[in-house]
Amino acid sequence: MRLSKGVEVEMYTGTPQGKIVGLSDRITKDLDGFVREPDNRNVEYTTAPLSSYDRLLCALVRPRRNLRQYLQKIGNYTLIPGSTLSLGDSRQFYRSDPQNPYHTYIEKTYGTKVVTASVHLNVGISDPEILMRACRLVRVEAPLYLALSASSPFLDGEITGSHSTRWHLFPKTPKHVPLFESHSHFIQWTEEQLVLQTMQNVRHLWVSVRPNGDNRPYNLNRLELRICDLIVDPIALLSVIALLEARLLQLIHQPDLDPLQQSQLSSEELLEISDRNEISAAMSSLGATLHHWQDGREILAQDWIEELYQEVWPFAKQAGFSCFLSPLKKILRQGNLAQQWLRQYEMAQDIPSIITQEIDKVAQLEEDLEDKLCESLLAA
Repeated sequence: MRLSKGVEVEMYTGTPQGKIVGLSDRITKDLDGFVREPDNRNVEYTTAPLSSYDRLLCALVRPRRNLRQYLQKIGNYTLIPGSTLSLGDSRQFYRSDPQNPYHTYIEKTYGTKVVTASVHLNVGISDPEILMRACRLVRVEAPLYLALSASSPFLDGEITGSHSTRWHLFPKTPKHVPLFESHSHFIQWTEEQLVLQTMQNVRHLWVSVRPNGDNRPYNLNRLELRICDLIVDPIALLSVIALLEARLLQLIHQPDLDPLQQSQLSSEELLEISDRNEISAAMSSLGATLHHWQDGREILAQDWIEELYQEVWPFAKQAGFSCFLSPLKKILRQGNLAQQWLRQYEMAQDIPSIITQEIDKVAQLEEDLEDKLCESLLAA
């Protein structure tokens, strides 16, 4: 058994020197498959839901290769790694669609705190009660995925002190989101928020993980993990997705993994430690001291992920995708992108040099992946 997986990818556009330049209005007009964000400096594409990791890899790489060719054509532009405006400018909002009233609300309410780049991981679960159980488990473990993905230690040309400046700044909305006990609880709560206007619409639920579907909150078909920073390496991204899928397969086989059943803590205590864990993971990622949802004990994020890796490996192996899970070990060995960048900074590299080196590295990696893997997949 495998679950369907789709990814929403937000990326910045700009110059090979790392300056971020707003081009989404032109991209979405000229290229199929891309949508604009409220600020013009980043653009989004979405893969179809796929059960095959090989095909998902190509679905991640192909649009970026097409976008890179287009950017070269219109003026030697490229894609910029990282989840924040690493080299600036966070003082000004650049509207992509001045006529859009929802964008007006976002700009006035949040400003550039929302001008970030990330990956949202969607995993298909059609049964609404299993989906709610999955959301509860992933909510209390979401800081682990943030720890693996952190890639935003810089903002406006400075180090910020956070490994994920994006999640540190991002305005979680509404301020209090419960662990939904059932599908009916989610429906009732959502309807209340819309009446209270703590949510402007059904999409205006900005939390680490949420149930999703074509007619929210009534018809749901997937879990959406929203906490991850942008993971520019497609192989690393697939390993994080594999961890998520394997954990969900384990939950489907072992329903008592539900935090509301297995934790010694109350629902409110679970929310409190999860919020604290998110803050800690945003600050120190894999080196963060977290509190386990089962009993509140202290545990390093890296150690918790190691434990989880061993626990879910049999489920990934049985479903035939353990080879896509194994690159997670490399992230744990070498550190996430934020940690790699900060090590380079400590070795006296300046931030513009770090960003430009990563731009070149990622472009070459995508080219290699498309040439070696996607072509052979099409020929198979």
